[in-house]
Amino acid sequence: MGGTPPRIAPGTLREIGPLNALIARAIGVATRSGPPNIFTTLARHRRLFRRWLRFAAVLMPRGTLPRADTELVILRVAHNCGSAYEWSQHERIAQRAGLSGEQVRRVREGAAADGWSARQALLLRAADELHADRAMSDDLWAALRPRLSDEELIELCMLVGHYEMLAMTLNTLRVQPETS
Repeated sequence: MGGTPPRIAPGTLREIGPLNALIARAIGVATRSGPPNIFTTLARHRRLFRRWLRFAAVLMPRGTLPRADTELVILRVAHNCGSAYEWSQHERIAQRAGLSGEQVRRVREGAAADGWSARQALLLRAADELHADRAMSDDLWAALRPRLSDEELIELCMLVGHYEMLAMTLNTLRVQPETS
């Protein structure tokens, strides 16, 4: 995306409305930045924006999977989808959630890289299989089954699918990472 302008620019107060602007500003305060481009861009579709936020918040930050696991999966999705925006946002969030800087960098190498726990390697494999095949193999399911609850397994699939959708949208709209 480097150097290419956004296809849909972040919206102004007039374009996104006062409620969406307030939401974007509050998220910016929470993340110690200005209103993030993802929110001011997606908020241009006022009705969809707030409904999407409610859904997204159930996956992150209020999901049943541990936060470090969630961020590991999101980073792998960002890598698989070539989403510079998703990656730039979540590399910082992942470290606040408990992943080390080295682990964040290693996500790009995938499940076969040295240093992952068995659980982390399985989560990375799940992100890769769901990305490539749009389904999880029986072997991987059997390996995950004793480690994750029914809720966590459902959430894992929804998490990967949601962040794949979001990466596609961000890449297509050419939402630019923040410069701070």
